Amino acid sequence: MKIGNVTQVLNRINEIEAKFNFSSENDDKSFEKTLQKELQPTKATQNHDNKKTQDVKAILQETAQRYGVDPTLVDNLAKTESNYQTDVVSSAGAIGVMQLMPETAQELGVKNAYDPRENIEGGVKYLKTLLNKYNNTEQAIAAYNAGMGAVDKCGGVPPYEGTKEYVAKVLNKN
Repeated sequence: MKIGNVTQVLNRINEIEAKFNFSSENDDKSFEKTLQKELQPTKATQNHDNKKTQDVKAILQETAQRYGVDPTLVDNLAKTESNYQTDVVSSAGAIGVMQLMPETAQELGVKNAYDPRENIEGGVKYLKTLLNKYNNTEQAIAAYNAGMGAVDKCGGVPPYEGTKEYVAKVLNKN
């Protein structure tokens, strides 16, 4: 039996406890209570995550200003791409805050796509290139998501549902 998430684990524990007439309601040392306590993020973890996110946002703002790109647009893009996570890798292989594909990162001069500063530098540089090419924010955002080939072929935002939703989310239209 494969168990996919914590809720399923806890439900299975409750089933086993019921089967053996074990009651953990008043037992502070029960497995369920221990597990639930461990799953609660600590203030130290939350503070570290908040600090890390604030650091990433500061780099985004600084880099956007240096490239002359709207900082809000860059922030929305990073939030949509990775939720500001520096170590995330997509199922397609895109890496980091700005979700750079390894080939794209290399073309942009990014040596370590996991380094937030390098990743953001490459992502904003790429976004600036797209904004210059299309002279249209929606098309540039669509190209960031679906690729320039798709935007060029369609002559605008491709009719892909995922890309249309992505563009709306980045531009705060949904």
